[in-house]
Amino acid sequence: MDLHAELWLSMAAFAFVTSITPGPNNMMLLASGVNFGVRATWPHLLGISCGHFIMLMAVGLGLGELFIRVPMIYQVMQVLGMAYMLYLAFGIVRSGPPPEQGAANEAAKPIGFWGAAAFQWVNPKAWVMTLGFFSNYLPQEAGLVLIAAASLLFSLVNLPSIALWAMMGARMGHYLQVDLYRRIFNWTMAVLLVASMAASVFMR
Repeated sequence: MDLHAELWLSMAAFAFVTSITPGPNNMMLLASGVNFGVRATWPHLLGISCGHFIMLMAVGLGLGELFIRVPMIYQVMQVLGMAYMLYLAFGIVRSGPPPEQGAANEAAKPIGFWGAAAFQWVNPKAWVMTLGFFSNYLPQEAGLVLIAAASLLFSLVNLPSIALWAMMGARMGHYLQVDLYRRIFNWTMAVLLVASMAASVFMR
């Protein structure tokens, strides 16, 4: 089934707005850019985009129906997401100094590809983006080719959008050379991450 060009543009706009607005992924990328730089954050970026692409495909092929029929599954994933977010927030607090200040803290490392990809499955914003994307733009009878094309479009828009947060963080790192300022920033990011997850878990 073909879609009009205007609808594809609307889908791209939806992907851009939902990808670039603040959320758990972008908060972590901002912090990673500050503490590790853009180059070290690339596995994190690719993990987000690829993990979300797989989620898009899965939901497009019918996984979303499972959450409607068994809502307990989504609730369990929310709790797991909160626990994982606490772990990630703790990692941000322990992050080492910006690269320009010296050797990074060995105890803290940027999130890798697989960790970032797995996090998408317990990230409430990613689920809202995915379910909203398919419910608003694709017909229920959409075939595999159309689902794959739409998912690829979303991912191609998503990657450069979220990369801007890592780049912004790297630029901010130049102004956070003082250890006290960096620690204040990391604690602030950790609190915002936990707050973003708590709001989704307890908001009913």
